[in-house]
Amino acid sequence: MKIFLGSLFFIGVTPKTGVTPISYCDMIEVMIGKKKVITKKSEDFSRWYTDVVQQAELADYAPVKGCIIFRPYGYALWEGIKKALDAKIKAMGVENAYFPLFIPQEFLQKEKEHVEGFAPELAVVTHGGGKKLEEPLIVRPTSETVMYAMFSKWIQSWRDLPLKINQWCNVVRWEKRTLPFIRTTEFLWQEGHTAHAEHKEALDQVHAAAQAYEEIFKDYLAIYGITGFKSNSEKFAGAAASLSYEALMPDGKALQSSTSHDLGQNFAKAFEITFQDQKGKNQYVWQTSWGLSTRAVGGLIMVHGDDNGLFFPPQIAPIQIIIVPIYGGDEEGGLVKQYVSELKSKLIEFRVKVDSREEYSPGWKFNEWELKGVPLRLEIGPREVKSQTVMAIRRDTGDKTSITTSELTEKVTMLLKTQQKDALERSRKFTEENTHLVDTYDQFKEIMSGPRGFIKAFWCENPGCEAKIKEETKATTRCLPLDAVEEKGKCVYCDEPATHRWLFAQAY
Repeated sequence: MKIFLGSLFFIGVTPKTGVTPISYCDMIEVMIGKKKVITKKSEDFSRWYTDVVQQAELADYAPVKGCIIFRPYGYALWEGIKKALDAKIKAMGVENAYFPLFIPQEFLQKEKEHVEGFAPELAVVTHGGGKKLEEPLIVRPTSETVMYAMFSKWIQSWRDLPLKINQWCNVVRWEKRTLPFIRTTEFLWQEGHTAHAEHKEALDQVHAAAQAYEEIFKDYLAIYGITGFKSNSEKFAGAAASLSYEALMPDGKALQSSTSHDLGQNFAKAFEITFQDQKGKNQYVWQTSWGLSTRAVGGLIMVHGDDNGLFFPPQIAPIQIIIVPIYGGDEEGGLVKQYVSELKSKLIEFRVKVDSREEYSPGWKFNEWELKGVPLRLEIGPREVKSQTVMAIRRDTGDKTSITTSELTEKVTMLLKTQQKDALERSRKFTEENTHLVDTYDQFKEIMSGPRGFIKAFWCENPGCEAKIKEETKATTRCLPLDAVEEKGKCVYCDEPATHRWLFAQAY
């Protein structure tokens, strides 16, 4: 921003929107701290992220360390994800239910690998009603154990299968290092849990859930990623196999964005979930669990934001169109208000908001809604009233288009669809440009100590090599992509024979 002292008019220059007039009052607000200012993403990504989360009013820090408060604008993003995903969940024949927040400690101890995986993150209630509890209660880190205690009660016969249940809830994991939306002590998510008579049917459910997640990330959040199998050390504690959707963030780190697990019969045996098959023989069920959490909101912020704030792809944006009236004089102002009202009624199929606040200047509003990432801004002043047009400005590119009222709905629809498509393409291009095919460990270390990103490298699948790579580079196996082809190669770490290139990255 360039400030010309002594003038009553200031000019703000941004690379995307060109020259924007900023009034003397606006500049005073900047100086006294009322105007929102964020660190540039291009200069300090970490600081930019926490700045934009707070300044765009997505969330605030809670009085409890490691927790956040979802402000309405931020919660609206989760509601949008929830609405889209819930429809897909129900289309898979899964029903919503709700289970208690508290889990008897003995339940977690029934599945050894599961309890070991979660032990460091557990929150334990030892007192209630002023008295010490006879048995401590665990605040749910996930609900497998409490759900499966009930599954063993509800499932008796093959007629009771498949049993498919999902719940939208909060969970608690006592994290040492936290970051709003990405990793918090308490977070929101959905967790689907199913039980089947046949393993193949369970595997089909695992892949169906993974496919639903991929569609949410690509079609709604415009986040390109890779679906694949986790290694044994990275899979869900207690699972036979895990699928995840891995997305690359602008700082070169990977975000595990969702997971879908084949639980095999591990929990069925621990909780005695059996059924009598059609031949009268008792069998253990085959189970799945799968989840997507509010860290998806964090990924959305990271992937699409820029130096000026947020950008939300239209499919998920809480507000798709912001109308900013420029009133002019009293007589002109009345005409503008009437014109704005007429145009808003033409846009009822979109999520539209009119910023009619008269205590703020148009320049202040432009910056406010640019920060908040609204995909399309419509500016309407006396000139637009006279010409029966609106000026449309894309948040992502800053491109301006004058649109006549007769073609308003058609052109707005086209602009929003283009923005959605372009956002996914930018994410895909960034991911592909920052995915490196590596054959030597020296190359591997150089990339991880520099630009980072995804690395595709042969790995012998020895957990010892995996642990050494993590210790020396902070990079972990993210997944074996579903489309990975079998090849002959040598492990990037130990030179032993390997048959697949795994995806590696440093991760959140």
